[in-house]
Amino acid sequence: HTEMVNRIDSLFEKKRKNLLSIYFTAGFPKLQDTGTILMSLQAHGADMVEIGMPYSDPLADGPVIQHSSSVAIHNGITIEKLFSQIKELKEKIRIPLILMGYLNPVLQYGMEAFCRQAHEAGIDGVILPDLPLSDYEKEYRPVFKKWNLHLIFLVTPETSTDRIRKMDSASGGFLYAVSSTSITGEDKNLGAQEKYFKRLQAMKLRNPVMIGFGIKDHRTFTEACKYASGAIVGTAYIKTIENSVSLDKDTREFIKKLK
Repeated sequence: HTEMVNRIDSLFEKKRKNLLSIYFTAGFPKLQDTGTILMSLQAHGADMVEIGMPYSDPLADGPVIQHSSSVAIHNGITIEKLFSQIKELKEKIRIPLILMGYLNPVLQYGMEAFCRQAHEAGIDGVILPDLPLSDYEKEYRPVFKKWNLHLIFLVTPETSTDRIRKMDSASGGFLYAVSSTSITGEDKNLGAQEKYFKRLQAMKLRNPVMIGFGIKDHRTFTEACKYASGAIVGTAYIKTIENSVSLDKDTREFIKKLK
């Protein structure tokens, strides 16, 4: 499996600046929307997509993403359903796909089964914010390697320099820099985090850095891109599609405004 090139790596080889990654919740607004959203994001200029695996007890998610998760669970989304939805599009998707969720449902699914099916569905990376670094290094790294999946770690303004280095050396694909210590979707003053972003820049990390949390429009996207390879947008996109009559049209306009 390791012979295959990971699409996240290919992306960063081609493009190191102004990368746009968009997060959406699988099975939201409707159970069958996953495929439509993926195809629209790819068609209209997202460089990378994070697919949220809904979980009933999210830790870092703000109210908008929490709400989208409970709607999706109510709609009947499961990890298994999600895999089959993504697999159907495998031949059509060219951009990197990342699954984001929490450890508990993945452990219930079985780490090996999860990684194998993620690989078979065409997933490139996984973000599990509550998976401890030590557990990953002790137990799970070989499984992720075997199935050519990058595990992407998160760092925050409170993370010590020493710990950032450790996360960077364990992380694959990129390092996810949370722009602040609050939950997603809050209004952030990114300028206030300048010291933190500059500290990350000065560390000359092994991985490219993507900034997430609080990126919602052209101004915040441009600001984040000054300090990193790109930015991750979640809450603002979910608000856009929640009551959408045309997912494709709204996605196109959303990305156009951002860029």
